[in-house]
Amino acid sequence: MERALATELSSGAIINILEAVPGIATVLRSPVADAIVNLSRAAAGVIPFDKKDAHELIKYAVRRGLIRSDEGDRVGHDVDSAPKRPVAAPPPAPKPAVKKAAVGKPAVKKHTVKKPAVKKHTVKKHAVKKHAPHAKKATHKAAPKKPVKKK
Repeated sequence: MERALATELSSGAIINILEAVPGIATVLRSPVADAIVNLSRAAAGVIPFDKKDAHELIKYAVRRGLIRSDEGDRVGHDVDSAPKRPVAAPPPAPKPAVKKAAVGKPAVKKHTVKKPAVKKHTVKKHAVKKHAPHAKKATHKAAPKKPVKKK
């Protein structure tokens, strides 16, 4: 009776193997992952479009049931019959606008603040005799005047 020995590697062991053998990560990488990366770069115009990458994604979508096989065939035919386009050069990175100041003078932006217009109020002052400190305030009722006798 033969016994099969099943061996499972932990994630730490897999990481150690990937670090120990250079280049093994690229060999073990999924072709679908490569196709996604390559098609993304081709869409951005960084690298040329490769039909193999498109066919890899189409096969993946059919295997996973994301699209039916007849649709996959149509899309594959469209990819094969499309004209080849050259890779566009990426646009230059925009440079930030730098305002140069005159030599010897620092570039200082002066802020001007407008002050609100001040309204002058006219205040009527009540006539108060300076020599009469006992004068009553205007809020009190004035005493009635005494009649003047006629001669």
